[in-house]
Amino acid sequence: MGKVVSKFGGTSMGHADTMLMCAQLSYAQKSSIIVVSATSGTTNLLLELGIASEKQDVQKMTSLLETISTRHYQILEKLKGSSSALDQMNQLIEEMQSLSKGIYLLKDFSHRNSDSLVSLGERLSSVLFCQALKTVYAQHQSQIGVDLIDARQFIKTDSRFSKAIPQISEIKVTCQELIPRLSSTVLVTQGFIGSTSSGQTTTLGRGGSDFSAALFAEAIEASVLEIWTDVPGIATTDPRICSEAEIISEISFTEASELATFGAKVLHPATLLPAVRQNIPVFVGSSFEPQKQGTWVKKTIDQAPLVRAMAVRKNQKLVTLTTPQMWQTHGFLFQIFKVFNQHKISVDAVTTSEISVAITLDALEGLPEIAIQELSQFAEVHIENHLSLVSLIGNNINHTPGLAEKAFRAIPDVNIRMICQGASRHNFCFLVADNIASTVIQKLHQQFITHRNPS
Repeated sequence: MGKVVSKFGGTSMGHADTMLMCAQLSYAQKSSIIVVSATSGTTNLLLELGIASEKQDVQKMTSLLETISTRHYQILEKLKGSSSALDQMNQLIEEMQSLSKGIYLLKDFSHRNSDSLVSLGERLSSVLFCQALKTVYAQHQSQIGVDLIDARQFIKTDSRFSKAIPQISEIKVTCQELIPRLSSTVLVTQGFIGSTSSGQTTTLGRGGSDFSAALFAEAIEASVLEIWTDVPGIATTDPRICSEAEIISEISFTEASELATFGAKVLHPATLLPAVRQNIPVFVGSSFEPQKQGTWVKKTIDQAPLVRAMAVRKNQKLVTLTTPQMWQTHGFLFQIFKVFNQHKISVDAVTTSEISVAITLDALEGLPEIAIQELSQFAEVHIENHLSLVSLIGNNINHTPGLAEKAFRAIPDVNIRMICQGASRHNFCFLVADNIASTVIQKLHQQFITHRNPS
């Protein structure tokens, strides 16, 4: 029997009932390692606690500490938690209070302190889910044991707090000790968190629980990675934007990676990398409707349509850099990306003309004033805000004539600010205004998917 790694998101961890439901699902799927997120909304509350502590807002600190503690104690009570689980919970709550007090005294909510504080979300939820799983296995009179492990002992990272980079070779080594245990024990652990070689707590960035699960799957050479969420699979586009969105039965690793990178919320963009390296099939399904088909993400697929799905990435900046010096000279792009590299700015799409370069950036990451000043030393900098990057994801896109014409025929009245085609055979993207992005997606979905000829 192959090893199965299952990951459950925050909504699946929301209440005692949903935890028991997911525990039953884990039992049915014969999960080997179960990776859990924080209970729904807890990470945001912990971040609020850190900010309130740094501002020395005692009233808000007290309120948030009470809210977080009460939520988890109530779930434990409904799960009829053991004295051991209660002890673990008490220790974590005390740690939360201590960290909050430390941030208060030092007025320092650094990324390092933030990672320590928000790690408590997953550490609390994993104690609760472990209790739920023990209850379910006892109901089935199973001889399989259930143990809680600390992900920080196994997911080793560098010291880039809040966006730590996993150290793959170290993780492979640390996880070897888990493999013999899996024949007789189900292991529950935390997503999103890791630690440096010196034991300092780190996080993999928001959405990193999927990534954690994939790292565990790669390290133990799992046969399947399951991502259980609140939607029944990967859709052709965001169902909240387009009611005609359909669940995709299977999709390639490459397509899914493009879809995630360009705005789809089901998978964390980095999630698939460990699974690709180990060629582990990934299943995405709903923990609330496990009977629905879900989506399989595989290296090899049976059908490869021209347009499989589409995504929108809102709140983008368009940065245009213009200078006559670019004409028939070398090194200009090097200068630009040297600035972006120095300030750790991630670029989404790039197009060039004879004397200008246009680049899209995520507005949430921002463009520091010092970076603008450095760019202005060798180019005129023009910045446009409130834009969305719309992407068509599929196969052989850059070698199929007529795709752009068909796309733009569906949206004849839309002003296109930038087009990026040719860099990937799986992606065609362009910029439109934020306020019409949803309408653009709806029309493109009708053109390429709803009205797709079955033949």
